[in-house]
Amino acid sequence: MTLPLALQAAALQWRDQGRAGMVVEVQSHQGSVPREAGTRMLVAADAVLGTIGGGHLELQAIERARQLLAQGQRAEQRLALGPSLGQCCGGALVLSYQPLAQSAPETWSLPAPRFLLDLYGAGHVGRAIVRLLAGIDCRVRWLDERASEFPAEPLPPHITPLCSEGLPHELAATPAGAGVLILTHSHDLDLALTEAALARDDLPWVGLIGSATKRARFLHRLESKGLRPEQLARLCCPIGLPGIAGKEPEVIAVAVVAQLLQLSSTGDLNGHL
Repeated sequence: MTLPLALQAAALQWRDQGRAGMVVEVQSHQGSVPREAGTRMLVAADAVLGTIGGGHLELQAIERARQLLAQGQRAEQRLALGPSLGQCCGGALVLSYQPLAQSAPETWSLPAPRFLLDLYGAGHVGRAIVRLLAGIDCRVRWLDERASEFPAEPLPPHITPLCSEGLPHELAATPAGAGVLILTHSHDLDLALTEAALARDDLPWVGLIGSATKRARFLHRLESKGLRPEQLARLCCPIGLPGIAGKEPEVIAVAVVAQLLQLSSTGDLNGHL
């Protein structure tokens, strides 16, 4: 799946390269549908980026887009998601088809990300988490002191790597309402980051990798540094959705990303930039 920000970047690249394409967009919908209004898909003769919901609906939309692309035309199409499409959602939607050359991707309205996150640590667990977040519409600052720990391959546009020797100071740039996830290579650095994050009352969730013992020790030291009980209460340690057991980086990553999605769904994490 291509996320909205990446789809916009691809559309701009295609347009600048003079590549022919068709922008398929869900203009409106009624009832139960697989994707909401504003969802886009980019269709070329030999490629498809994004999705408007999959299934026969999407296959028909791709076929129609390629017909219109060959004709250089734009159109609208109303589709009922019933037996004729082999779907039982019961809703209906209106699709628009617009040649990319006539579109203005730089003006596209993009949905707010699900959440904003500062992720401290590019070790095994950090990299596993980022691999999952690469497919989720969020905004991530990924920070570490060690440039060598970041992957050599390019990251998607919604994930920004940052190498800094003064990581606790970077918290001053964290947007209000964002989540903070701490899993560095150093317990001392973890403690400094946790203290700096909890000291900001506008950061609702501070996740720290570690055991219940680590949590107890950190809370004791943070309390001695003068942090208030309501600040300490925002610390989540251990991290991850309860009930998912396992210490493998990939298992921890699944549990943590599920927890972040749950927090964003309940409104406990802010996705507004």
